[in-house]
Amino acid sequence: MKILVISDYRLTVTLRPEAEIFIGLQKKGHEVTIMTYEDAEYNQRFIENGIRVIPFHPEKKRDKKSIAFIREELVKGKYDILQMFNSLAYLNGLPAAKGLPVKVVLYRGYTGNIAWYDPFMYFKYFSPRVDGVVCLVEAIRQIFIKNAPWAKEKFRTINKGHDISWYKVKGDFDLKAYGVKEGEVSFVCAANDRKMKGVVHLLKATHYMEEDTRLHLFLAGNGMDKPEFLKLINASPLKDKIHILGFRKDILEIVNACDVFVLSSLYGEAITKAVIEAMSLGKAPLITDIPGNKNLVISGESGLVVKPGSALALSERMKQYLQHPELITKYGEAAQNRIQTVFHTSRTVKEYEAFYQELLAK
Repeated sequence: MKILVISDYRLTVTLRPEAEIFIGLQKKGHEVTIMTYEDAEYNQRFIENGIRVIPFHPEKKRDKKSIAFIREELVKGKYDILQMFNSLAYLNGLPAAKGLPVKVVLYRGYTGNIAWYDPFMYFKYFSPRVDGVVCLVEAIRQIFIKNAPWAKEKFRTINKGHDISWYKVKGDFDLKAYGVKEGEVSFVCAANDRKMKGVVHLLKATHYMEEDTRLHLFLAGNGMDKPEFLKLINASPLKDKIHILGFRKDILEIVNACDVFVLSSLYGEAITKAVIEAMSLGKAPLITDIPGNKNLVISGESGLVVKPGSALALSERMKQYLQHPELITKYGEAAQNRIQTVFHTSRTVKEYEAFYQELLAK
């Protein structure tokens, strides 16, 4: 297969799972070409793996020059697949592919803002020129089918795979500097403050605990020092054991030093990369059962899962880890194994390849 990919690969860490899909396909003998920004951090790795890189990415919606440039490459390259990952690519790539035999595949990575009555959807996902849409999680595919039942065969769920070797820590984070003593359990929440993250419920969960509870909670990310949170922290019996770290570049080191990774999200997300990173490091997860993370953690096997929006439920499961510390090791090992098997990048490569081959067979 000849595959042309249009995406933004300027941020290596966040886009690595996506980029590695096409390195994997190149290694399987397919001919991949990447169209991305000239200063994209991943360009050198693409080139080292035999992938041709075109230093271009659309910067305007439905731009005549961009459409012409992409179309010229499609005609000249006689591609089988045009895979695109963002709106600027869609709005230029779709008209560029008009009348050409190339199969056009889009991508959707979050659950919100999908509606049949939204006219902009017909310039992207619901366009008759689109042959397939890769959905990051099954919850996204179900929303698409509900809103566009006439096109249900176009939608395919394929997770972005990972490899635990990608998440190597480069240093140490000293828990003792924050007063963590031997025998105490450290929980970490890594998220930027947004209502959907449910941090309010996580902080309220500490209100159900006693002052001498052997628990420390670390909050890493922007906005964790907002007045609403500070008020809840000051009212908590564990106020001296809740640590606001703010934005940190050493987040992997922080997560690796702690015992349990906790996610209190309420809605809106697809699969949460921060949870995958923590599981890759062998950390025991405690997450909420939002649709985007369904089947990421199997409750009672590779972590603990609670319904979103319940501070009491979060508190009870935090106490479960405290009362049964052996679960931290057990679930941490199982979580890491789940990433390396069910969510491994090699599986993603095979599923993309199979989806493309199915589209070409039609």
